[in-house]
Amino acid sequence: MAGYKPVAIQAYPVLGEKITQDTLYWNNYKTPVQIKEFGAVSKVDFSPQPPYNYAVTASSRIHIYGRYSQEPIKTFSRFKDTAYCATFRQDGRLLVAGSEDGGIQLFDISGRAPLRQFEGHTKAVHTVDFTADKYHVVSGADDYTVKLWDIPNSKEILTFKEHSDYVRCGCASKLNPDLFVTGSYDHTVKMFDARTNQSVISVEHGQPVESVLLFPSGGLLVSAGGRYVKVWDMLKGGQLLVSLKNHHKTVTCLCLSSSGQRLLSGSLDRKVKVYSTTSYKVVHSFDYAASILSLALAHEDETIVVGMTNGILSVKHRKSEAKKDSLPRRRRPAYRTFIKGKNYMKQQDDILINRPSKKHLELYDRDLKNFRISKALDRVLEPSCAIKTPEITVSIIKELNRRGVLANALAGRDEKEISRVLNFLIRNLSQPRFAPVLINAAEIIIDIYLPVIGQSPVVDKKFLLLQGLVEKEIDYQRELLETLGMMDMLFATMTRKESTSLLQHNTSDGFLENKKIES
Repeated sequence: MAGYKPVAIQAYPVLGEKITQDTLYWNNYKTPVQIKEFGAVSKVDFSPQPPYNYAVTASSRIHIYGRYSQEPIKTFSRFKDTAYCATFRQDGRLLVAGSEDGGIQLFDISGRAPLRQFEGHTKAVHTVDFTADKYHVVSGADDYTVKLWDIPNSKEILTFKEHSDYVRCGCASKLNPDLFVTGSYDHTVKMFDARTNQSVISVEHGQPVESVLLFPSGGLLVSAGGRYVKVWDMLKGGQLLVSLKNHHKTVTCLCLSSSGQRLLSGSLDRKVKVYSTTSYKVVHSFDYAASILSLALAHEDETIVVGMTNGILSVKHRKSEAKKDSLPRRRRPAYRTFIKGKNYMKQQDDILINRPSKKHLELYDRDLKNFRISKALDRVLEPSCAIKTPEITVSIIKELNRRGVLANALAGRDEKEISRVLNFLIRNLSQPRFAPVLINAAEIIIDIYLPVIGQSPVVDKKFLLLQGLVEKEIDYQRELLETLGMMDMLFATMTRKESTSLLQHNTSDGFLENKKIES
């Protein structure tokens, strides 16, 4: 023990995103619950009233889920074809949905059969919503028309024919029962007023519009289409405030947080972006397994539900706050309290003896001390160590290389063991903090196991991937060295110019002083 020095674990700078209040807030969700639907989830909508159930539109059915249920508590399946855009009324008692055959159906949440059916569209109805007065429904369809319906009479009130392509999205104002907005594949977003029988504001988005969202105040409008999310000031006649291009593929859905201070957008690039509504900068991002079609947030952002193209519904619930202990744990009295008493004061002649704390070696240090190099390497390649603390694994590899026994530790491994080594290298080789050590280890592995390549397809595939990573990393290092050389030349040139100008300045000052002395 006295002659062995434990391996020094090198401390690397922690790489990753900056931890902000938004990061902590949006990461405070549990592991997502995944629910399989019958088809692509085209719409998710939360009830505005307790218990905040949500409606999921997928294929020809509408499922109502409880806040924490994984099975639907109610199903509406009275559709001949695909259903679209199931939306709750403000009181949470009624639900309206469009369908592929052009019909619109109104349901009572407590029943199953439709209360009302609105017939008038000739093609698929992709967007429906309730107006602020709760007695009218606005709809948009692929027949290029927007219609306003009266719920008590089941009759059509108005028809607007100003769009020249499919009307795929829309929403009604929460404050004014006469105002509603629609977005179309003709690249326009129009605000209609039922009192004037025509659109009052029209803005050009520039791409087929997939989703629109009105702020609760009604002063701001958000449109999404193509890779763009655009914010418009409706109080200034539809003036463009900001154009955001943070997604790599088409943006399909928009959502606003409960406070109204964060805007969420979902896209086919499998990401959900969270924007600040003051700076319109991305403050957080979620990754999902498939392209995203729909997105919704529950009351107080307690639940986030995302619907995807593969029919998977991802549900995340916010973590409950841990209860803190009201009373601190009482510390037990020390040994000397029992011997000398509670109020004993140290005397001048007393000698304080400190017992040296016994240092225990880590398991990999014990193996290295006893020259069990392969076992030490196996120990730090365990997932609990290699994934959570890769710097320990890299430090052991570096120590084995320093001793000159890394090749011996890597040799003689079976398919499972070599796969574990290759997985670690593939996962961490591209990290700049580990690259110098792991590139050397990768070259040693390739040299050792090159003669046996072809015996295992699993190992062969990993070797090809590793070889590509090593070549790419070497190219990056070469380009970096070239760039550093160019920068050194530039800095040297700048330093030479500065020294030359300083020398000329000193020479001219000396010349003037000599002239003054002579005169």
